[in-house]
Amino acid sequence: MIKPLGDRVVLKVQEVSNQTASGIIVPNQEVPNQATVVAVGPGRVMGNGQVTPLEVQVGDKVIFSKFAGTPIQVEDQSYLIVHEADIVAVI
Repeated sequence: MIKPLGDRVVLKVQEVSNQTASGIIVPNQEVPNQATVVAVGPGRVMGNGQVTPLEVQVGDKVIFSKFAGTPIQVEDQSYLIVHEADIVAVI
């Protein structure tokens, strides 16, 4: 598994179906900015050397900034690595 460093968080972005419940395919559907936290770093290092723990925990459902993060692929799974500051809310 991925072990993020510092104040980084690994997210599993929710999959989007471009097909409605009635079977209509909607092209160019916007990618959602909701995800589940799968790993968190140790925390943010402050100027005095102390580590401040992150506010999110593994398993939290979150909303993140639209253009945030670095997408990665590990063992056929897609993840997004973001800074905690890019997470705007916990659902």
